[in-house]
This record gives sequence, structure tokens and C-alpha cells, in this order.
Amino acid sequence: MDVLKKIPVREQDPQKRAHNFEEVCYGYNKEEAMQEASRCINCQNAKCITGCPVAINIPGFINEVKNGDFKKAYDIISESSSLPAVCGRVCPQESQCEGKCIRGIKGEPISIGKLERFVADNAMENGFKPKKAAESNGKKVAVIGSGPAGLTCAGDLARLGYDVTIFEALHEPGGVLVYGIPEFRLPKTRVVAKEIENVKSLGVKIETNVVVGKAVKIDELLEDEGFSAVFIGSGAGLPKFMGIPGEQSNGVFSANEYLTRSNLMKAFDEESTTPIMRGKKVAVVGGGNVAMDAARTALRLGAEVHIVYRRSEEELPARVEEVHHAKEEGIIFDLLTNPVEILSDENGWVRAIRCIKMELGEPDESGRRRPVEVKGSEFDIEVDTVIMSLGTSPNPLISSTTVGLEVNGRKCIVASEDNGATSKEGVYAGGDAVTGAATVILAMGAGKNAAKGIHEYLSK
Repeated sequence: MDVLKKIPVREQDPQKRAHNFEEVCYGYNKEEAMQEASRCINCQNAKCITGCPVAINIPGFINEVKNGDFKKAYDIISESSSLPAVCGRVCPQESQCEGKCIRGIKGEPISIGKLERFVADNAMENGFKPKKAAESNGKKVAVIGSGPAGLTCAGDLARLGYDVTIFEALHEPGGVLVYGIPEFRLPKTRVVAKEIENVKSLGVKIETNVVVGKAVKIDELLEDEGFSAVFIGSGAGLPKFMGIPGEQSNGVFSANEYLTRSNLMKAFDEESTTPIMRGKKVAVVGGGNVAMDAARTALRLGAEVHIVYRRSEEELPARVEEVHHAKEEGIIFDLLTNPVEILSDENGWVRAIRCIKMELGEPDESGRRRPVEVKGSEFDIEVDTVIMSLGTSPNPLISSTTVGLEVNGRKCIVASEDNGATSKEGVYAGGDAVTGAATVILAMGAGKNAAKGIHEYLSK
């Protein structure tokens, strides 16, 4: 075995998977996981831990995988993470833990994410559960939203002995894990539902179909319902659009709606009661992970799919792995291209998207080179569906119905990065509701920090 190279991970054939919603990556088996774990040099000053937003003891769990003690490896991971099977699949490890791996200086970094996934999947297969708190402390905490931030905050607080209730607006818990990320990247029944059951096994209660800000307000939770603190992890579900002519045409979707219909409401099933438009030629505008998810979903529904992105491939914000998989499956990338108008037919349905060529100028505030229009370079791409994947912002319902809760100009809740504290006493927030759309693991890190902040607040 070449210790400088990763043990390859098995994947579904691109030509086959482009026509189904089954998981793309098969993950490691026991022998492969132990081999990959043996590549770890077990650094004394492990930089990988500093790259993990939830500070998992990475060398510790990898050492147990190497020794074949998968139960002990799971116990180590679950001390820090409530969602290891999710993180092992969707976290951008290449820019976090694996990006700081010492082994990666002279060779390929350890496949930390794939090892985490193996340990979590093995735990589910064998019925291993996270350890519960020894006893309750009698204090109640409300968590708004059952996405990664809410589940993490709830799990950590339950381990500390709190009586935690999660309030979820939708009919299924999981937040972005169930409505935003497709089945082929994150299986819902086999992975997400079981991770949620693990959180519930800690004593966490989940109430669905409760829209906080409408059915019940935060002040009522604190004053009438007996909760000592509230964590807001309601995410960012309000889609953004470009504001270009023709954007109101029939056949224009936000990626948020498109993915929610497919993932949560099973619109890809031909017998679904909430079917989705199956375009023949689809343009997805944007270059992030959500854009890749929407494009790959449309492909599986039978379309020819174009990713339209105004910068070059080097600036694509999506994970390298997701871009690679999209290309393998046949997604067409129209880079350095920006829409200026959506053209419709006499009945108001999309018939084409008019674009202009771009070139890269000087770097902007994001550090990426600013795209500049090439005059006179307009051209049309014939499509019947356009999916806008330009990011999302928080729904203002909670902030607008909570007196004393400060928000910024983007309608994001203002909260401390260190402990999640907001301008309102006893109210904490984290994840996309604070930052705008970001990654699952960053939301989990915020939920973890807020749990610590709430514990400190209620321990005074």
C-alpha cells in the first residue's frame, strides 16, 4: 500500500447513476476503512481538529478505526457531533479538516470524511447510540428549526441534562437535510431519519407543523410555556432572484422550490401528488453546491442541463467533488456567462435564456476576480426551464414578531459568533438564520457554540 495515496472509494457508475436517485458514493467497507486509517500518522499537534467546526477528536477516532474498534470510534465522534453520517457525506472536508492534514503536505490527506461516514454507518447497522445525560437538570430549552444547527444545539443541550423541544415548521424534521440535499447525495430514510432518531434517543422532543412567529411567538415560549432559553436555527429559506426581464415567466423556479418539491415532496416520483415540471432543456444559474444539486436533479428527471455561471471554473464555490460528479454525469458548464434576460413564447412559457459573455477583472471584496461583461457578446441558449440558484436569506417572520431581536441589513439575526447570544436576553441564534446560506458543518458549529452559551447563561 502506498501510504501517500488515499484508498479509493467505490462509486456508482456515472452513466447508470445519471438516471436514478440512488446514492452516488458507496463508501468504505471495513477492510478499506482500516487500511485508510493506517495512513494516519497520529500527530501530537493535530491540525485537523482545528479545521473541524465541531472539533471532533479526529486522530482519536481514526486510531480506533485502525485497531478495528468501531464502537469506540463512534463514541469518540458522538462526543462532538450529533450528525456524523451526514457530515461524512456532505461536509467540505477538503477545505476544513482534510485541508489541514499533515499527511497531505507530501501526499494525499487522510480521507477523514469517508472514515467518519464509515464509523457512523457501522454504528447505525449495529444499533450503537450516543450516550445520554446521567440525569435531568429540570430546565427547558426551545429550539426553533430541526436543521443541522437546531439538531446539534438540541443534542448538545440534552447531553448536558436539559429538557429540549424542537419546533419544526414543516411536516418532517431535518430542515435543509431533507428538503435541500438530494437523495443521491444524502439518503433520507437510511441516513437522515436515523440520525434524527439518535438525537431523539438523547431525550429531545420534536414537534412538527409549528410555525414559530405565527402559531406561537418567542415571547410566549419564554413567558407562557416555561422555557428558560430559546435557540433560533430556522435557516435561510427565502430565495434570491436576479431581477432581470422575463424572470416571472412560466418555467422559472428558485432552486429552493425545485429541490424542496423533489426531495421533501418526492416530486420525482411519477405518481406524486405534487409533481414537478420535467424540462427537456434546463439552465441552472449559479455555481454553488445547491446549483449542482438542482442541475443533477434535473438531469435525473430527463433533461439536458446547463450550468450558467458568470466566473470561471477556478472560482466555482461548489465542492470540487460535486463539480467532478456533475461533469461525469454529463452536465454542460457554460462558464464566464451571465443571464441578462429570460425569453418567453406567446403563452408566457420560457423558450430561451439570453446571456452575455464575461471576462475576469480585478478581485472584488470576496477575493475572487470580478466578472466584467464583454460588450456585444450576447447570445441565446434555448431552454424550457430556468432554475435560479443565487443563494437564500432568512425568512423575516421570526425577527419581525420578536420585540428586541436585532437583525442586519440582510435580515439576518445579529448573534455572537462565540456563543450565539442575540440582543434579546435568553434568545440565541446560529446557522443560516445568522450567516445567510452556508454549509451544514458551519451551521452545526454555530449550534454547538450556542449550546455552550445557553448552558453558561442558565448556569449562572
